[in-house]
Amino acid sequence: MPKSEEKQGREPRDHMSADQFRAWRRSMGLKQKDAADLLGLKKRMIQYYEKGNRDGKAVSIPKSVRLACYALTIGISDFDGKVFSKYDPSKYKEEEKPELPEELLPEAEEPNSAEEESV
Repeated sequence: MPKSEEKQGREPRDHMSADQFRAWRRSMGLKQKDAADLLGLKKRMIQYYEKGNRDGKAVSIPKSVRLACYALTIGISDFDGKVFSKYDPSKYKEEEKPELPEELLPEAEEPNSAEEESV
């Protein structure tokens, strides 16, 4: 973690905070048990991730879980290396899949103007 972020007590940009994880789960309309099932985790791990600690020790959300959250958000529930399975939100709630909360949206990258067109 860069020292400036560490001193200010913030999570580094490439990590999902406990609050962001909880916001993701709620935005998907999932109960903790449903999120655990979809992510291949135990419900207790979901609780640790949402609390941000386990027995007083900080718990960070692994990159694999963060990526799985994103995949579910865009409608992918599984991938076998060739074909992905679509996530069916109707199994968990009645309304359409919600928009991702603004704090979870990836930052837009600006196009590289230095790239040259090939002739």
